[in-house]
Parts: sequence; structure tokens; C-alpha cells
Amino acid sequence: MSHPVQHRLVDVPGGRIHLVEQGEGPLVLLVHGFPESWYSWRHQMPVLAEAGFRAVAIDVRGYGRSSKPREVAAYRMLAHVADNVGVVRALGEQTATIVGHDWGSSIAANSALLRPDVFTAVGLLSVPYTPRNDFRPTDAFARIGGGEEEFYVSYFQEEGRAEAEIEPDVRGWLAGFYAGLSAETMPSPDTTPSLHLVPRGGRMSDRFPQGPGLPSWLTEADLDVYAAEFERTGLTGALNRYRNVDRDWEDLAPWDGAPISQPSLFIGGDQDATTTWLADAIKAFPETLPGLVSSHILEGCGHWVQQERAYEVNRLLVEWLRMVRPSA
Repeated sequence: MSHPVQHRLVDVPGGRIHLVEQGEGPLVLLVHGFPESWYSWRHQMPVLAEAGFRAVAIDVRGYGRSSKPREVAAYRMLAHVADNVGVVRALGEQTATIVGHDWGSSIAANSALLRPDVFTAVGLLSVPYTPRNDFRPTDAFARIGGGEEEFYVSYFQEEGRAEAEIEPDVRGWLAGFYAGLSAETMPSPDTTPSLHLVPRGGRMSDRFPQGPGLPSWLTEADLDVYAAEFERTGLTGALNRYRNVDRDWEDLAPWDGAPISQPSLFIGGDQDATTTWLADAIKAFPETLPGLVSSHILEGCGHWVQQERAYEVNRLLVEWLRMVRPSA
């Protein structure tokens, strides 16, 4: 059975959110990461629709056709949570399951943490839940890399700096970034420093892989879709998410160390640096995600899990969603 795909713009308190909808049934809200768009869920939406769910993938504020406020502070975590609640309400629903990848994973986790009345289950891809702690993020990031390198999140903090690297050749930069974090094209850590560490005075792209071409999961047409969005909008809205990590830390102080109790799912790749850096967070799931239903580390998979391993992720998602489906 074919389920039509519908693009919509819906009003939320902070502006408008572009979303793509497919299927009918319990609502599943899909939240992308950096630097992507709703399109990163293109393999999941028809499968979820066929399984009896209403799959809705959004463009996070600052991306695609969603609103792009000028103020950096407009991209704080609380604003993203409010957007997600606004989308659920605009769709005529009271509750939803929320699933996120990369930054979308953090946005999904905090949406579930702050609004358990709305988000009744949460799926996290690539980035595990890490509760707010005592360490100011930018102070912690400044200690990574040492004198000759800086952590990429620190590199992204200064307005205009990363934009000056990326925007002259958006398509080429995206191709290198996607390839550099994909299992089949990422450089060997034995021979090439991590692209997450930027040489002082250099560029993030200095560490991109040279010559392997696109990973098999990303076609030239797919890359065109992503590039066209950022060529039209620029990267500032997307990068502003990183520029709010300290504001988030301050805003979320009342939830310091708080667990997420709703039914949850985690899927990561064993070749993704995130699962290495945050291995302790994954080990802490019994305390931080007491409602965890299942956790999976996919062998030979990099950062872009739902695109690199679409079939396997779809199977895991549908199995989990059927387990946590709201009762009629």
C-alpha cells in the first residue's frame, strides 16, 4: 500500500516548522541532526507508515524551510523542545513518540525529559542520553585537543568562523563531512587525526578524507538535496545550536542528573566516535534511562546510522514502536 507524502508548514510559538508527513496512526516525530534535514529520515518514513504509524519528520528551526531567528539565543534547547510540543499540537495530537539522531537525539531526549506528558517514548540514535552535570560545556570542550588542536564544538562557537569555511563550497564540505564520519569512507584513526579536532589556525576540512568519493548510502542526488538547502539558507542557524551549549547548561539546572523514565531505545554505530567518547553514558543507561527497552551497537556502522544501515534501523525501530504503541 502506498502512503502519500505531504509537506506542510505549521505554526508554533517560536515561528513556523516545515515538516514532512507520511502514514496514519500513532504519531512518531523524527528529529534530524547536524548538518542534515528532514531528508535524513527518507528511508524510515515509508516503512513506519506501512507499519501503521504517522511518521512526521521536521526541519529543525534554522534548517530548510523552518523559521530562522536572527538571535543566537533563539536556538537554545528550551526553544527546540517548545517547537516539538508545538508541532504535536499543530498536528492535532496530544502525545507522540519522539526519535532523534545526532543533535536531534539530544533534542528528543530533552523533549522527553521536560515534557513527559507529551512525549511518551523516546528513541535515540548515535548520541546517548547524558544528563546535565556540574561541568560547564565550553570549559570541558576547551580541555580537549591540547595546544595544537581544538575540539570541533569549540571551533563552532565563534559566529562566522565555521561559516567562512563551509559556505564558499557547501556541497564539497558536506560531502567531506558525511564521508569522514561514515564507516566505509572514514580515514583510519591509525594514520589520520580525528576530524573532530581542528588544527589551530586551520579548518575542519583539513581532516576530511581525500579521494574515497561518497559512501554508498549517499548518492549524488542525495547530496544535491542537502547542499541545495544549505546553499539557500546558509549554515548559521544550524551552527547556532552549538553556540547555546552553555545556555542549555544554565537552563537545564533544575533537571541536573535527572533520568528519563519513559520507554526508550538506543541505536549507535561501533565506528562512531560518539559511542567511544560517551561509552560511560551508555554504561549508565540502567540509571539514566530506567525505561530502556533495548540498546544496539551496529557493527561496522559509522555516525549516520539510519542512512548507513537503513534496513536494520527500520527493523529495530518498528519492533520497538510496536512494543511502546499507545493502547487504543
